Amino acid sequence: MEICSSELKIGEVAEITSINLDEIPLKLLEMGCLPGNSITLIQIAPLGDPLYFNVNDSHVAIRLETAKEITVTKL
Repeated sequence: MEICSSELKIGEVAEITSINLDEIPLKLLEMGCLPGNSITLIQIAPLGDPLYFNVNDSHVAIRLETAKEITVTKL
């Protein structure tokens, strides 16, 4: 079942299935936020934004609105 990366719970691992190229910053693509790579939610900021992910062995903070543009499948 495909969901948005923003719907993952802490510690859940998923595989990126698709991204909205118009909404994803180039920097995230360069860091490996691409279809086929794994993504794990590590932490959520106290106010719920940003979300901290491990993407392709890189720790990245992704804004909630951007995380909603990344479609994943739980592993």
